[in-house]
Amino acid sequence: MKTTVLTIPELMLVAGTRALLGAGLALLAADHLDAGQRRAVGFILTAIGVITTVPLVLQVRGHMREPS
Repeated sequence: MKTTVLTIPELMLVAGTRALLGAGLALLAADHLDAGQRRAVGFILTAIGVITTVPLVLQVRGHMREPS
């Protein structure tokens, strides 16, 4: 089994991007804003979540190592 070592700031970045992605998807499905506002905010938050995931995944994969 591979282990991954992350610092607290790295873990917070991963959690933060997951939160943005979730918030974006939730706004796309919510009825609290009018359709135009909801779509705009939802797409922006979703895009930020997706775009910031790629470098974080690469960084986390770089921290993976075989157990000794």
